[in-house]
Amino acid sequence: MSDSEYVKIFTGNYIIVQMIKERLEDIGISPIIKDETESGRLAGFASALRGQPEVYVHEKELNKAVQVVEVVRGEMESK
Repeated sequence: MSDSEYVKIFTGNYIIVQMIKERLEDIGISPIIKDETESGRLAGFASALRGQPEVYVHEKELNKAVQVVEVVRGEMESK
């Protein structure tokens, strides 16, 4: 996703990525989730790729999106 208008805001485990995705969608932000592990699994290379999913948002939505990530991370750390 280089040379694009999208910025990576989070890399982490699937559960946290899904929480962030849902919260972003709740406030009208449509994130892009890049998951090479899932892509590899679908292509038949599940054991070869062990990455973590990444969350990208449009640069115009960056400030709001970063706030959402901070809230979700804070909630996960307090548990």
